[in-house]
Amino acid sequence: MKHTPILAVLVVSLGLAGCEALKKDGTSEAPAQAAKDDGPSAKVPPERLITSQTPAVKAYRKVGATYIYKTYPKRIYKGKIPPLVYAVVVTETDVDSTGKVTGVYFSRTPSHAPEVAPMIEKLIKDASPLPNPGKVGSHTYVDTWLWDKSGQFQLDTLTLGQRNR
Repeated sequence: MKHTPILAVLVVSLGLAGCEALKKDGTSEAPAQAAKDDGPSAKVPPERLITSQTPAVKAYRKVGATYIYKTYPKRIYKGKIPPLVYAVVVTETDVDSTGKVTGVYFSRTPSHAPEVAPMIEKLIKDASPLPNPGKVGSHTYVDTWLWDKSGQFQLDTLTLGQRNR
């Protein structure tokens, strides 16, 4: 029984020794893998930090969503979204202090609809610059795209909800 704490420390130490996050040189294979990916910037680099979603940043989310709606009025799904929406995509859009989009990343993409994320990335980049964020400054604008199979969408920030049937 005396050796149980020592054994536990040994097991944990051996487990952590193989942990890539604790490499002394700080290197990781993830950025190299992301660089090999030919798709859109769908992979979020491990060193990237999302802006804290403060009330001011959350308020800008409505400003950004409204701007996207005004930019693509014919692409907005009218009324309530069907119960089984074709794709749900969570975007993390880096915006600089002037509203220019500096990066589009995805924290959720649908495996059954791989064509949707690149289309959303293009829509966001083509809409750049977004409205000036004012005192919020550079930050990460996070929103969820509810994508219908027709190619129309709603943003979760401004959605009218889903139909029951």
